[in-house]
Amino acid sequence: MHRLLDVLPVFDGDKRIAVKFTLVPGSAFDVGALAALEHSGARTLTWDEAHSREHDLILTASPKGPLRALSGPRVVLPHGAGFNKAVSGDGSPQLPSGLDPYYLLAQGEPWADLHALAHGDQLARLTKYCPPAAAQATVVGDPTLDRLLGSLAHRESYRSALGTGRRRLIALTSTWGSESLLAQRPELPGELIGLLPHDAYQIALILHPNEYSRTGSFDLSRQLAPALAAGLVLPGPYEEWAALLVAADAVVTDHGSTALYAAALGLAVIGAYDGGNELIPGSPMAEVLARAPRLSEAAELPGTLQAAATHDAGGLASAAFAHQGQALPRLRRELYRLLGLRPPSIPVAPRPLPRPVVVPPRPAAFAVRADVSGNLITISRFPPSTSEAAHHLAAEHPEADQRHLQSASVLWCRARSVSPAPHTSAWTAAGWTARALDEAPGCRTAAAILTPERCLIRHRSAGLLSVRIEPCRASGRVLRSDPAAVVSAVHSWLGANERWTPPVPLVCDTGPFSVRIHLDRADEEDLGYEL
Repeated sequence: MHRLLDVLPVFDGDKRIAVKFTLVPGSAFDVGALAALEHSGARTLTWDEAHSREHDLILTASPKGPLRALSGPRVVLPHGAGFNKAVSGDGSPQLPSGLDPYYLLAQGEPWADLHALAHGDQLARLTKYCPPAAAQATVVGDPTLDRLLGSLAHRESYRSALGTGRRRLIALTSTWGSESLLAQRPELPGELIGLLPHDAYQIALILHPNEYSRTGSFDLSRQLAPALAAGLVLPGPYEEWAALLVAADAVVTDHGSTALYAAALGLAVIGAYDGGNELIPGSPMAEVLARAPRLSEAAELPGTLQAAATHDAGGLASAAFAHQGQALPRLRRELYRLLGLRPPSIPVAPRPLPRPVVVPPRPAAFAVRADVSGNLITISRFPPSTSEAAHHLAAEHPEADQRHLQSASVLWCRARSVSPAPHTSAWTAAGWTARALDEAPGCRTAAAILTPERCLIRHRSAGLLSVRIEPCRASGRVLRSDPAAVVSAVHSWLGANERWTPPVPLVCDTGPFSVRIHLDRADEEDLGYEL
């Protein structure tokens, strides 16, 4: 379904063309396909309506199902990249899904008028497995890869939408079925989030559309709830996953073909496939996994990333993608040939991917590890459930759950925008911090985050303090740390320095960069700031 949406720009601007969709009977993933169609605003035909009509062109991204019953020229587009898998109990044993004569032939003859392939190697393999179908095949390239490559200029925009900042964005990619990463290692997303500092890494999970269709977004969110609450990003199954891949720094992958797209984008590729019967030996994905460093344990990720950075997977991915940047023009030429029409004179090009709209969760509580060395404080923040050693628990009021609010040594709240209501009641920063310490006897520091660069802190021993945070300026960029991390840094420094004279300059290092802090007695403007 999504592959079809990626190729339809070949008809852009042509009023002679009307596009309708129909759902082939027997699909186990029809719910996801129907949801994608509803979201796209496309018009549909029932199968009976489609079966009863003559069509000028029929496009499909899968050879499975009774497609030969439809009347008109038929085109099979590649599903995924590289024909890397054989699905157990489906078609001919051990043959790549998509190259299997069981589906490509009807009474010994090819039923499709065109097989659009992404690389000459695929044509050679089709010739090996199904010579009659190979006679109808043409190498055009991969429209999905071209769209990814055409969106690279938007990478910073995607990272901004995801709230990535200077963190390393690691995408876990999982295909569908019993050999997928999510099926074999369901604990891996949560383990990585629990072991990797929140301010240095962002973890995302890219799932195959079939997994969304089979399980549903509701149940997926329920199953992944602990990891999602700790910051896991779960992009949607169409376009959003691709934008996230463009934004990523590295992928941890099973044998699904998404990793081939990542390799073609120049990302570091790390294997996490535990083996099975689906991966075709000698396929492009098999070659990538054979050479990529493997992640056996979540704790090994930082070292494995270093190993992956020295490994060029892009050259291996080139065995799956030819004619890069030319897929849509080449495909347009073939499709209009079958239509018997002259193509539009307007050039065709992939549409840039839209900015992600998924809202990455902002964790409301952290186990904080702090290392105070003079006026330098190194902060590492983890989920409260982490097995990592921690200095204190910090929680956001009122978003954190009650048990974390009651046991936190540091409480913080963020100032909200001014309400447009005619009758309002708002705490001042001084008032809220006093209330927080009164209501939480175990809390040592209460902080009101006023702006990204200003905080008011009330410490049980040191009293009221104003915090000014200088953004880091490097290579023409302005980098800001989460003020809540700075609050934890100040709290840790105050705990290690009972006697000091304000003002004091401090430095907070969260991993990717450091920011300078100016700690002083509270000023009146901060005390009266309305929250």
